[in-house]
Amino acid sequence: MGVKFLPKHLTRRKFLTTVGLAVAGSGLYVRVIEPYWLTIGRHTVRLGLKGDSPPLKILHLSDLHLSHVVSLGFISEAIRLGLSLQPDLICLTGDFITRGYAALDGYAEVLKPLAASAPTFACLGNHDGGIWAARRRGHADTNRVREVLSKAGATLLHNSARTVRLGDRAFRLVGLGDVWAGEMQPMIAFATSAPSADATIVLSHNPNTKDYMKAYAWDLLLSGHTHGGQVKLPFIGAPVSSVRDKRFLEGLHEWEGRWVHVTRGVGNLYGVRFNCPPEVSLITLV
Repeated sequence: MGVKFLPKHLTRRKFLTTVGLAVAGSGLYVRVIEPYWLTIGRHTVRLGLKGDSPPLKILHLSDLHLSHVVSLGFISEAIRLGLSLQPDLICLTGDFITRGYAALDGYAEVLKPLAASAPTFACLGNHDGGIWAARRRGHADTNRVREVLSKAGATLLHNSARTVRLGDRAFRLVGLGDVWAGEMQPMIAFATSAPSADATIVLSHNPNTKDYMKAYAWDLLLSGHTHGGQVKLPFIGAPVSSVRDKRFLEGLHEWEGRWVHVTRGVGNLYGVRFNCPPEVSLITLV
């Protein structure tokens, strides 16, 4: 169908050229600019912490997605940005690679500055290995990613818990296996006996896991997985979402007397982002 009602000064050729440049420019932007436009998400969680220690600053990183479209150099840049915020605690919530990506030489060295700066804890995501990944030509197990985390000095919490003391406060960290990988076992993770803590923080890659934890005592859930939608269209939002309740696509939310934080993540799938730049997140507990 022809183009009608063009302004007199705008010929059909000029019109098509303008449209073509706009489309090309949009393609360039979503692949070359926004996927590398790192931002900082800052949130304050009010838990009424007692004691004389200052507020706790948590660096929350997720979905690093080392792959052919997300380089070690970019991940290193995100880590430098996060560490410039001087966190007291660092939490990594999974998807360190994309499916079966195997070129992991040097990954541990890139991650090492995290544990060298503050206590660093991690959980695994659906891309890091297991049933979900294996069905998509990924790793059948999580051994490769576990090895990287171990060499980097990060403590993996896989259906397990650890108490860390920071100043005059104690924080309970509970890490869950990924729900899509069929490895989430909150009964085991929360069963570990522990001294009393000022707050309980859960690391779980997929924010959907909050619905499986209603019976357990926790204060803050840290998740990723969604990439914030990765592509968010004007007036429409994210046409594709990996979370059941789109209210939990990104950001900090109060939920049934608790808090849920979903970061947009550092990496991406397929090398594109639109209206949803990558993010390192700083959560301040007071």
